Amino acid sequence: MIYYKTDTEVEAVRKAALLVSHTLAEVAKMLKPGMTTLDIDHFCNTYIRDHGALPSFYQYRGFPYNICASVNDVVVHGFPNKKLILDDDIVSIDLGVILNGWHGDHGYSFVMHKASNDVLLLAKRTKESLYKGIEQAVSGNKIGDIGYAIQQATEKKYGYGVVTDLVGHGLGRSLHEDPQVPNYGKKGTGVLLQDNLILAIEPMINMGTAKITMDKDGWTIRTKDKKPSAHFEHDVCVKKNKPWILSDFSVIEQAEKANPFLLEI
Repeated sequence: MIYYKTDTEVEAVRKAALLVSHTLAEVAKMLKPGMTTLDIDHFCNTYIRDHGALPSFYQYRGFPYNICASVNDVVVHGFPNKKLILDDDIVSIDLGVILNGWHGDHGYSFVMHKASNDVLLLAKRTKESLYKGIEQAVSGNKIGDIGYAIQQATEKKYGYGVVTDLVGHGLGRSLHEDPQVPNYGKKGTGVLLQDNLILAIEPMINMGTAKITMDKDGWTIRTKDKKPSAHFEHDVCVKKNKPWILSDFSVIEQAEKANPFLLEI
């Protein structure tokens, strides 16, 4: 069932989304080679709780950590671990919070300062494709318009692999609500978009094949060819003429720009 929010409820989701944004901005400030994704997990847990919220990923369907930390060929759902982050990695951090009963959920891919230009371009183009998809999140359009725009900006334009087995989703009182939001599709197909539908739009784009595999842990998703993947996610409210982006990448980008160990995306 699809839940359309009241203006008051949209504002509640926006507050949760902004806490996610500010948590990711803190990650952008601290991220450097030699630290671990488990360090980031511990920090995020403390930061979120100190701001009156709960990490929504922790124990969600049994997930044992507070964030998803996906490095290099890990697409999404990576377990934080003690492996040292290297100066040429791409590190995707996805996290969610529950604030006053409402969920915020988005992610950002950070490119370490000695990563290859191909990895940087993958991240930049994936991020650009997110905004292409968001442009279509207006009342009267269809879900397929969002996926079509993302696919055109990545697979069709650059030959990247668009992950088809994983999708974006609705967001609100629950972390995952209807409708599903694929990153591929045909124009004019799927669910009709209407005012105050909140979507988590999240392209997951691989440098090579779109095919993926799952680790034995039952969570970690990797590219089948072991090439890098990028992931960006915004929380978006459907409106008549222009979508309202509830999350805020600007605070993340500001911290990213100031960190000498990160490349600007």
